[in-house]
Amino acid sequence: MVNKVTLIGNLGQDPEVRRLESGVAVAKFSVATTEKYKDRNGETQSQTEWHNVVVWRQLAELAEQYLKKGRQVYVEGKLTHRKWQDKDGNNRYTTEVVANNFRMLGSREGSGSGYTSNFPSAADAPAVQQKTNTPAATPAAPAEPAAQGGDEEDLPF
Repeated sequence: MVNKVTLIGNLGQDPEVRRLESGVAVAKFSVATTEKYKDRNGETQSQTEWHNVVVWRQLAELAEQYLKKGRQVYVEGKLTHRKWQDKDGNNRYTTEVVANNFRMLGSREGSGSGYTSNFPSAADAPAVQQKTNTPAATPAAPAEPAAQGGDEEDLPF
């Protein structure tokens, strides 16, 4: 079975970064993807979808440092769904991409043209991928820490 998401889009906001009590960094940001098509009348239509993305640990720190609103980004990860109760006891749901890899695209000025990496220096971070401790022949371990005792403080946001 496969749960893999690949997005190429533009950042809707600068990453929002938090650090859990354990010191683990977690970042959340949105990515907009736009599909263009022609309708029955030959008119060009576009539909934009917004995707919530979460990255953990080193990826969160790199996202905080390099990702900026409007920049084009390539994101790989898995689709996750969470359910929780808000402070009023209402059930809440969210769908998000837990990313294990991202790459900045376009030019340094953020024009979004091209598909080349554009970290400020090639030596800084040529590509970003969450490392796992699993052998290549087995599925990757979850990128996020396991919830401890169902405590909602461990939720990304």
